Amino acid sequence: MPSLSPLALRRTDAQVDIVATFRALAARHEHVFWLDAGDAATEGWSVLGFGDPDTQGPDAADPGRVRLDVAAPADCDDEPPFRGGWVGWLDYESGAVRVGAPSAASEGGPAWLRVQQALAVDHGTGAVWVLGAEDALDRMLGSAPLPSSTASATAPVARQASARHEPGEYAALIEQCRDVIRAGTAYQLCLTTRFEVVGANDPIETYLRLRAATPAHHGGFVRIGARALLSASPETFLRTAGGRVRTRPIKGTRPRGIDAASDAALAAELRASAKERAENVMIVDLMRNDLSRVCVPGTIRVDGLWEVESYPAVHQLVSTVSGTVVGGLTVQGLWDAAFPAGSMTGAPKLSAMTVLHRLEGGSPRGVYSGCFGYVGVDGSMDLAMVIRSILIDGERAVVGAGGGITWGSEPDAEVAEVATKARAPLAALGAELPEAWRR
Repeated sequence: MPSLSPLALRRTDAQVDIVATFRALAARHEHVFWLDAGDAATEGWSVLGFGDPDTQGPDAADPGRVRLDVAAPADCDDEPPFRGGWVGWLDYESGAVRVGAPSAASEGGPAWLRVQQALAVDHGTGAVWVLGAEDALDRMLGSAPLPSSTASATAPVARQASARHEPGEYAALIEQCRDVIRAGTAYQLCLTTRFEVVGANDPIETYLRLRAATPAHHGGFVRIGARALLSASPETFLRTAGGRVRTRPIKGTRPRGIDAASDAALAAELRASAKERAENVMIVDLMRNDLSRVCVPGTIRVDGLWEVESYPAVHQLVSTVSGTVVGGLTVQGLWDAAFPAGSMTGAPKLSAMTVLHRLEGGSPRGVYSGCFGYVGVDGSMDLAMVIRSILIDGERAVVGAGGGITWGSEPDAEVAEVATKARAPLAALGAELPEAWRR
């Protein structure tokens, strides 16, 4: 059994070009990660490094020893929030099995790296920390000169994606969701679809294009063997520090405007929308319920409700829920209570997942609708939702997209929202939406 001790930590005077450093890291190591605070970030941390695949992962590798109630309060000091542990992802199907919902066949399941060496960059201060052996930086990068950090923000459009559903089919499924809601079986359903691009892709350059076009505070790249997850996710799923757990569900989306006036109008429309507010608060209530299963009674708080956050491609309606975890809580205990995330299922969770399995034709979501990030040996955790993301597996790339359906949903608007969400990841692949979705 590997040691659960944190990695050795030391601050270095090295000046780091993160893009060039990651290119060098990825050229030298097969299994690599980059937990990315975003292009031109001025706050937060980026952590990049390499590790060994761990088929057990943090929830099963050593059950009971990684306790979340004793996590160091990483926000209270200037050292990296990650001190060693695992980086990787959970797929949606493993979550369905976890909660007893019907599940499609797995497309590879969860995937984790046990981190061996890492570099952490504080974007607020510029400080650089090395995690691992004394020669960790040399071992990560080798003696070769760093490559250029210049990356093209766009790729020539050379391909057209295929779609799991035509827009009309997706609109018909929305109406079926509304029938289910009318019958009282569920009151919110996160209906999803998928776009696929066939052909060779360079995961590194694709990710650099994605982060340049749609930077996000929880972006990331994880390559484990032949599979690479590339994400520009803006949504925090679960974050633990100092015995507290926080989740920030996103429900409600508008595209950015073509000028300042239209952009402000779209943000105001999102903020005032009764449908979007209802959709958001339904998931807030679901997350409050999930966290109440593993938090001290009376400590659950809604720290923010219906806050509009703006990103390069979209405005989002975001809320924040937090609580103090019970004594002895483990990674597995938290995931049993909260995964899959309510923002990607609907409510009530088990009922919604059962309906969605039928409506989506028993097709897999895969990594999309799952989560990715790190779990520290010290009980720290920071996981993002896998949305606005690409999974590259050999010569095949998939992009999931969807939206929360309520009784007040309008099919045309929901179809347009799916296209808005999928457009940037597909563009990073050098692909267009299918023609019918472009209309």
